[in-house]
Amino acid sequence: MTEMNEARDSAFYGRRKGRPLRDQQAARFDDLYPRLALDLAAPVADAGALFPHAPDEIHLEIGFGGGEHLIHRAVEAPGVGFIGVEPFVNGMAKTLMEIDRRQIGNIRLSDADAVKVLDALPDASLTRISLLYPDPWPKKRHWKRRFVGPDNVARFARVLKPGGEFRFASDIDTYVDWTLRHVRFHPDFEWMARRAADWQAPYPGWPGTRYEAKALREGRTPAYLTFRRL
Repeated sequence: MTEMNEARDSAFYGRRKGRPLRDQQAARFDDLYPRLALDLAAPVADAGALFPHAPDEIHLEIGFGGGEHLIHRAVEAPGVGFIGVEPFVNGMAKTLMEIDRRQIGNIRLSDADAVKVLDALPDASLTRISLLYPDPWPKKRHWKRRFVGPDNVARFARVLKPGGEFRFASDIDTYVDWTLRHVRFHPDFEWMARRAADWQAPYPGWPGTRYEAKALREGRTPAYLTFRRL
């Protein structure tokens, strides 16, 4: 496999918008998103200060899609602060609607490129990073577009606290292998699996996602990888 060793300042490829937003969705972009959006004009000095409460931990989800997992985790753990990154407008709109409906107060959002969000966060500020069913870019000429690579694994190592976790889920076996190789190669990470069941079973409290449901319908088996920051 060809590796991408050069640093990158962007990792987003693809469209940002699908179907036109409904009136209520557009309204949430106007009134709610500005209150929840990260200000990336300058580095974030204190990640805990992004939230109205002093969070027990801060978790980051990169590419949250329709927000099913992000919303579930935020409701499940109200003492934790969650940062969700999603450049796709329709996914962000769906998530904003659900945050408003449930009056969830422990989520902050960004529609910026995830690389820019990672670069803005302070050292050792996160307890968990989740990258769930990312675009696999299966063609060899597109492998350099995969979010997991030496540059972003180094970013994960910088922002995660010692003992923090990087969680990765995918139904594409080549991307699972790719991620294992890249993350295990980094000296600051340890793969937590000790037996096959550890990476074949979903995470505790896993709500499932629409991408996972599609994979299972089409006969693909997901893998759930957990790496610990040393």
